[in-house]
Amino acid sequence: MRVIALHVGVLAALFLVQFVLPDYHHLALTRVMLLAIYAMGYNMLFGYTGLLSLGHAMFFAAGLYGAGMTAYYTDLGVPLAFLIGICCGAALSLVIGVIALRTTGVAFMIVTMMFGQVAYLTITYFTDYTRGEEGLTMPAAARSFDLLGLHIDLTNAVQRYNLALGLLALTLLVIFIVVRGPIGRVLIAIRENETRTLMLGFDTFKLKLGALVLSGTISAMAGAAYGLMFAYVGATFATIQYSIEALLFTLLGGAGTILGPLLGSILMFYMIDITSEYTQAYLLVTGVALVVLVLFFPKGILGTIRERWLSWLP
Repeated sequence: MRVIALHVGVLAALFLVQFVLPDYHHLALTRVMLLAIYAMGYNMLFGYTGLLSLGHAMFFAAGLYGAGMTAYYTDLGVPLAFLIGICCGAALSLVIGVIALRTTGVAFMIVTMMFGQVAYLTITYFTDYTRGEEGLTMPAAARSFDLLGLHIDLTNAVQRYNLALGLLALTLLVIFIVVRGPIGRVLIAIRENETRTLMLGFDTFKLKLGALVLSGTISAMAGAAYGLMFAYVGATFATIQYSIEALLFTLLGGAGTILGPLLGSILMFYMIDITSEYTQAYLLVTGVALVVLVLFFPKGILGTIRERWLSWLP
């Protein structure tokens, strides 16, 4: 009950805070929630399964371009474009998983980084369709749609915020069910000792593949939502920088914790946002702050709190 109350309380706080936020932070927190969903997808693979990926931005970009290009070049509508984006991420993660999971450790990290770079170069190669670094700006028709009798306008800050919050709640629910269930226990066992888990009779390859597909699908959902809500699709989102950002969000908040990526995303975003107002060397200040946090919270903020004081934290 404490775990459920914590998650409900976090979602309730995010819902209520929108009524007091100024316009800028209303927009910023919408963006942070979508990036947090992306980081939560990454955490499924890294935090719970123990697989370090440096190419995860390709799944985010698959959702981004799958939804964005569908909305830009066709009249299929926003909901269908969103689903196509998610399916693109799921299909890509399945293909990449079948290949990359034949490696382990550092080799897996390098292979995913190479695939991520291939994805970025593919986007820039087909510039006639993707517009490369310049990107695509969504037309007005891709900013509104009707669903279940409701008219949704993505230019409306309140509706956009609550849609992002709804996706965040859905992601939390899915991850909670997975990691607190039998599959989640086995994934943690794979992370701790894959050889022993294999000896116990579990098909670790299929379980890791399932974790990768779920991780890629969640990341693609975040990318699809980001492109449609903010009306922009660009090759920058496929760079290795965005893979590293997901890793940093997860490490800062606490790898292997459900709410860690959300906390890490909020702290990282506002740390950079606030320091950039006072100095151009904001990345240096942010780096020093991250080093200090790692020294005092070696397993991330929530991970260290769970280890030292609140063992019930999920």
